[in-house]
Amino acid sequence: MTNFDDFKLAVESLSGGHNTVLLDDLGMPSVVVPFPKMKYSDLFEGGTQETVPAFIIEGQDKEVVYVSKYLNVVVNSRAYSLPMKDPSTYVNFDTALNVCRNKGAGWHLMTNAMFATIAAWCKKNGTMPHGNNNYGADVAHPHEKGVPTHFDGVKVARTATGSGPATWYHNHDMSGIADLNGNVWEWVSGLRLVNGEIQIIPYGNAMKFNCNMSPTSTEWKAIKADGTIVTPNAADTLKYDWASNKITLSKTITTQEDAYKTTAFENLGLASGVTAPPLLKALGLYPDGTDYEGDYMYINNVDERVPLRGGSWLSGAYAGVFALNLNNARSYSHSSIGFRAAFCE
Repeated sequence: MTNFDDFKLAVESLSGGHNTVLLDDLGMPSVVVPFPKMKYSDLFEGGTQETVPAFIIEGQDKEVVYVSKYLNVVVNSRAYSLPMKDPSTYVNFDTALNVCRNKGAGWHLMTNAMFATIAAWCKKNGTMPHGNNNYGADVAHPHEKGVPTHFDGVKVARTATGSGPATWYHNHDMSGIADLNGNVWEWVSGLRLVNGEIQIIPYGNAMKFNCNMSPTSTEWKAIKADGTIVTPNAADTLKYDWASNKITLSKTITTQEDAYKTTAFENLGLASGVTAPPLLKALGLYPDGTDYEGDYMYINNVDERVPLRGGSWLSGAYAGVFALNLNNARSYSHSSIGFRAAFCE
């Protein structure tokens, strides 16, 4: 790319060294935020010194993951993180996965583990980001607005990537990661629900260039209440049930129907005799305490359901960094669904 060095220097200088620019296989740039390795103790009170799952590939710790600063746009079948763009939408899960990988080795669709790590960091540091969750503005701070790029009838829908104020960034500073709350839902990888059973690609292995995330892949694993990783459909694996009028973490399914169910994330239930292991909290699948600002969770515990994170311009107070939507099949697409890539050596 012409003048790449100048562009990279400008990005790094303006962000105080907190952002950089990476090139893909075509030599085209994306603006990224290096996110350093985290331990459980960095994110959760009483946490251990173990590395959280987002930074572990095949048992090896990675020191940094480079996260797209902006929701991505698709050009030449590749994903790009660039400011002041209308984020690409009507992208299904497998397409999002592929346009990230098309950029070359190391590039991947942002993992659920990484999204959850960033969310936990925000909560721990008191910077839960605002965003476009109410037709171009933040529902709790209506004076905060982004630059419109798409309209839903006569109302503002999507806003330009990174066009909101500092509070729309993960660290409440323009050097951070933009638009994690609202604008468009984001596909994330390495997690799914299959007939209510929680299944993951263990740890950060979804970052692998050759990771098989097809419906029939043997890389998918289930989780027991003690955090043990096991083969799907083993006895007593953790599931999401609908019980006592709320989404409940359980080892059994009592209500299974092809319909979406919702519960505030901090109000998720816990079945009798079941505990939520630290792994589930690190993956943003069960709350660690309270004060999640009303972020909501959605499930459908029939068939395979692939995750969306963050909410959209339509979500209102239900949007946020802990908002998790496990209601849709991987083939689904919509004007309110996009994604972002990440990179790991």
